[in-house]
Amino acid sequence: MALGEAVRLEIEADGPATITLDQPDRRNALSAAISTGILEALEEIEGSDARCVILEGSGGSFSAGGDIERMVAGIENDIPADEQVRRLERSSNELITRLVKFPVPTIALVDGAAVGAGANLALACDIQLASERAAFGFVFRQVGLSVDAGTSYLLPRVVGENVAKELVLTGDIIGADRADDLGLVNHVYDDDEFDAEVEAFVEKIVSGPPVALRHANRLIGEGVEKSLEQALTDEAIAQGLAFDTDDHEEGVTAFFEDRDPEYQGR
Repeated sequence: MALGEAVRLEIEADGPATITLDQPDRRNALSAAISTGILEALEEIEGSDARCVILEGSGGSFSAGGDIERMVAGIENDIPADEQVRRLERSSNELITRLVKFPVPTIALVDGAAVGAGANLALACDIQLASERAAFGFVFRQVGLSVDAGTSYLLPRVVGENVAKELVLTGDIIGADRADDLGLVNHVYDDDEFDAEVEAFVEKIVSGPPVALRHANRLIGEGVEKSLEQALTDEAIAQGLAFDTDDHEEGVTAFFEDRDPEYQGR
């Protein structure tokens, strides 16, 4: 289905939901239409039986980051800084928060450029899969701006503080291999094998026990900000909920019958 003119959504029953950013002429920059479209797509997905979310861009770019046309309009129309900040909070800030906390596992497919806020859009997902032609850059300095869209929260957690500062202060755009070395992505696949490798990876997620994996994904995301004692307590609570699912029974039964489990998400 089309969500406005900027985002497409496809939901496969008991499979992946795919959100496609579809403004290739603008390299899928985070326009108001794209931000709103992604938020609407996530709302649709949360009420579905999708087992993971794929976020991708069309036309050879993942996302070129901030909306330059909006920046130009802000300068030409002399829009006050506080109003521009409020607009930012209503768009990319809400989007990044929603994506980071989304209960269904999320996978960014970066097949092209992911720069500025677009790079953060990828990092806000749980997993990042890149093609050889992928490129990343935290290029806010190129337009005379500080960081936004969660850079100071997301980037140091992935690459460490020193490397995060280097990427932001230089604004360097790095290729897929360097991104892989830094841990910005989980896997880099050959361009001609990208689709097949992604399909195989996604199948590993969607074939798992949905309830248990959602809890596990959430707990790992929260773990860096918890004490050991709190983490252990929360794990025990989540495990208690998982013990009570049909999927747990199916997993144990399949193990003893030496077959692959068929999880139903119950």
